[in-house]
Amino acid sequence: MTTGRMAVSGRKSAVFGGLMSTLGEEIRQRLSAQFQRIADGYDVAPGPRFRLEGLMEAAVLIGDCEENDLLELIAALHKDIVGESLDARLGEGWQRWHPFPQIPMYMERAPVSPSTSD
Repeated sequence: MTTGRMAVSGRKSAVFGGLMSTLGEEIRQRLSAQFQRIADGYDVAPGPRFRLEGLMEAAVLIGDCEENDLLELIAALHKDIVGESLDARLGEGWQRWHPFPQIPMYMERAPVSPSTSD
């Protein structure tokens, strides 16, 4: 049994409540997959993102983890996968604009060409 918290940037899994939880691992996997899609230049559909935010909120409500655990996980995975810290991308205090459980995800803007000659 693990008694302390494993560093969230430890790349494996966040430890919630002193134990590696199934819910915590699912959140980590889904968050990693969504950030990987962004890093690969793809969009993340709103449905999976909103479901993930709901899972994160539920994990806090049932006492599986704390908000700060998940905010640290979001920041660590974003930096590891996207290659840029959220502070560098959005500025310090990004949590003010993306309060928990919002996930700050920004896809690349789609190239848009006029469809008429006007």
